[in-house]
Amino acid sequence: MDKQNIRIKLRAYDHKVLDQSTIEIVNTAKRTGAQVRGPIPLPTRKEIFTVLRSPHIDKKSREQFETRTHKRMI
Repeated sequence: MDKQNIRIKLRAYDHKVLDQSTIEIVNTAKRTGAQVRGPIPLPTRKEIFTVLRSPHIDKKSREQFETRTHKRMI
């Protein structure tokens, strides 16, 4: 039988939840006797949104929000 590879990519906004999930997946895979490489951290995607603070006046007054998407591959 040929060697089979499985790649699992995980994404989350909270890196703590992501790390817990990868640990559980790696432990489960090791219990079945699979050879595991990883978790491999992939680049974090950062999206920045700029919005006006006031709906009427003060165009120069702005506020920025960001979302970070953390990724791991097993």
